[in-house]
Amino acid sequence: MKHAVLGAGAIGGLMATALGAIGEDVLLVVRPEKLAGYPARLTLDQPTGTITASAQPVAKLTEPVDVLWITTKTYQLESALERVEASPRMVVPLLNGVDHVALLRARFSQERVVPATIAVEAERLAEGHFVQRSVVRLNVAVAGQALLEPVLARLQENHGFACHFFESEPKLLWMKLSFLAPFALVTAASGKSKGEIFADAQWKAKLYAAIEEAVAVAAREGAELDAGKIQNGFDPLPESMRSSLAKDLVAGRQLELDAIAGPILRGGERHGIAVPVSRQLTAEIQSRVAARRP
Repeated sequence: MKHAVLGAGAIGGLMATALGAIGEDVLLVVRPEKLAGYPARLTLDQPTGTITASAQPVAKLTEPVDVLWITTKTYQLESALERVEASPRMVVPLLNGVDHVALLRARFSQERVVPATIAVEAERLAEGHFVQRSVVRLNVAVAGQALLEPVLARLQENHGFACHFFESEPKLLWMKLSFLAPFALVTAASGKSKGEIFADAQWKAKLYAAIEEAVAVAAREGAELDAGKIQNGFDPLPESMRSSLAKDLVAGRQLELDAIAGPILRGGERHGIAVPVSRQLTAEIQSRVAARRP
């Protein structure tokens, strides 16, 4: 099949390299100013070794593809979509949050947009060079199963991806958000790693309370989740792990704070659910952002 990956950051580079390494035809949509010097061969350092693959860098998607994987930051989405001029057969967004699905369906149609989530600790080391530090967990709505199942099976077999198809789109999206948002908010607000948070009773309590809040909102949004299972999901993660939100805050980069915390805060207001810990952590992060402005 022919794939296009919109966004050449950590997730986009990981997906483009992994897809190329199993023999898929991949176009990697990069920013126009980076096209001239962008490497045609991608490198991904995985926990089990290094893989390389060919991927054609392009500044715009002008030809039809079977699958368009969208891996931009949420705040980059609308501007990035200006570089998509073709009409993909299927659109699979791997963005944080939930609000992007409606935006994409308004553009590409309900049927062609298949929600998905990815969970992995990854970074871009340089243009065309990426590192993967944990197992890739890729969950996709069942609407994409007929087209994507053979590809995901090979990603699982060759690169150790953990891939699953979900009947419930709300559960698919909120399961990740209820894990990601509390961890992102706590690591960003505290400046601590996963191991440091679990060694600190107060911060661990805040993490667990934020999970309970997210799960309560998720239930009203149509996703019944088990807070205990989400808490247990942190056990196998590296002690040094930090969220991308925390890393972006330290580096002074723009944050995906609204995409990550917004659905919980707005959902709490909409359904009359108190989310004080999530709100407090968000306010602390916003204060740190404000303090760094000149």
